[in-house]
Amino acid sequence: MSETALKARGAAAPSGDTNRWKALVFIALAQLMVVLDATIVNIALPSAQQDLGISDGNRQWVVTAYALAFGGLLLFGGRIADLWGRKRAFVLGLAGFAAASALGGAATSGSMMFGARALQGVFGALLAPAALSLLAVMFTDAKERAKAFGIYGAIAGGGGAVGLILGGFLTEYLDWRWTFFVNVPFAVVAAAGAYFVIREPEGGRNRSALDIPGVVLSTLGLVSLVYGFTRAESDGWGDAVTVSMFVASAVLLVAFALVESRVKAPLLPLRVVTDRNRGGIYLSLGLAIIGMFGLFLFLTYYLQVVKGYSPVKTGFAFLPMVAGMITGSTQIGARLMTRVPARFLMGPGFLVAALGMLILTQLEIGSSYATQLLPAMLLLGLGMGTAFMPAMSLATQGVQPRDAGVASAMVNTSQQVGGAIGTALLNTIAASATTSYISDHIGGAAARPQQELVKLQGMVHGYSTAIWFAVGILALASVIAFTFVNAGRPGSTPVASGEGVEDELPVPVVAH
Repeated sequence: MSETALKARGAAAPSGDTNRWKALVFIALAQLMVVLDATIVNIALPSAQQDLGISDGNRQWVVTAYALAFGGLLLFGGRIADLWGRKRAFVLGLAGFAAASALGGAATSGSMMFGARALQGVFGALLAPAALSLLAVMFTDAKERAKAFGIYGAIAGGGGAVGLILGGFLTEYLDWRWTFFVNVPFAVVAAAGAYFVIREPEGGRNRSALDIPGVVLSTLGLVSLVYGFTRAESDGWGDAVTVSMFVASAVLLVAFALVESRVKAPLLPLRVVTDRNRGGIYLSLGLAIIGMFGLFLFLTYYLQVVKGYSPVKTGFAFLPMVAGMITGSTQIGARLMTRVPARFLMGPGFLVAALGMLILTQLEIGSSYATQLLPAMLLLGLGMGTAFMPAMSLATQGVQPRDAGVASAMVNTSQQVGGAIGTALLNTIAASATTSYISDHIGGAAARPQQELVKLQGMVHGYSTAIWFAVGILALASVIAFTFVNAGRPGSTPVASGEGVEDELPVPVVAH
């Protein structure tokens, strides 16, 4: 499409903003900070718990406080980005995240730590959708969009493993507080760069009045859902509070959907999620994250508890997965997404990842890293990188510019909810299988060393059992991608960036 035609559609011409590639650096840096934080704190948790005198019963709140605020406020954050402007929301989110991180690093009590983590979640919920929606409205040329989302997808996928390495170094050689303080320079550099470099296309804001009932219902519904899964992990699926959280979540989210279908200016326009392609992407991404989050946890414990790896060595052990994700995202996904339909990248990508998982179902105490874990991690990384890249691009493609923030927030929401489900569901399956194995085999172990061996064997058996479920979940994600995602080449349709343009001239979804 010519530059004149693009301008007529309200979209920025590929050469319209020479700073957009510089802007991508700072957006990617902010995304890296958010993804790093998700894993880096887990490494530091034991040391922080001891220093601050947090009880075993309350330590989960270091993770849960963040998850509830982040997951519950994502849609609200995305709508605020549409209302205020993505650049302003992005810079404010970075500033708030940095301040909350500094507060966490300086925490002198458990309650101060919990408050800091909740604040991180609040500003993260503003930052994450603003970052993704900035990419959506700044990169409208097909090939440029492919490269930009390839870089973004690689960081989103591989940043967690990098967090394990960085968290291990900081905890072992400095102090757990630095796992919080390290966010400050990231945020300052990203915010300063974004302020001077980002030029958000004009006319893409949604200036409609804020949908307060939608904000309240969606926030309470998502908080109830995330807390329900978090509670299930620690207290069981039959726990009264767990069940009540799930019931409350279902009621609140159904009420939210009814409200959104009736109000004039909804928080989440139903057109964003009822689109066949976007709905399929949100669902398949959420399922894929369910499998991935459980795997990160199991492999971390397997390497440290069973194999005796240090935190730093464990982080380095994940590097092949990071390399696979970067390769899949930038060399496979980015190169092919303008040539083949998204489902022919997402579906096979999830299947390749499932194959990597399948190798890990054969884990034993003496499994070799080089012959079993290494190829499994490479396949997982390649598959996820290849699938995530076109998914993130297509999830924000063709949406009305005023909806870019909430469409981006839905990507983050599917990942956040998927992570909560994956951690709780797969942990429960693993724990149940471990308990059953130990009770069946401990009777034949008389000496203490034999009993310890049985416990380790039970732990590995639990992991492999849960990973079988992860294989099935990834296979289901592949089926959904093949079935629902029927759009043509991602990036083949420009993203309009002028407010109201699509009301008169909709962007078509090219069927394959």
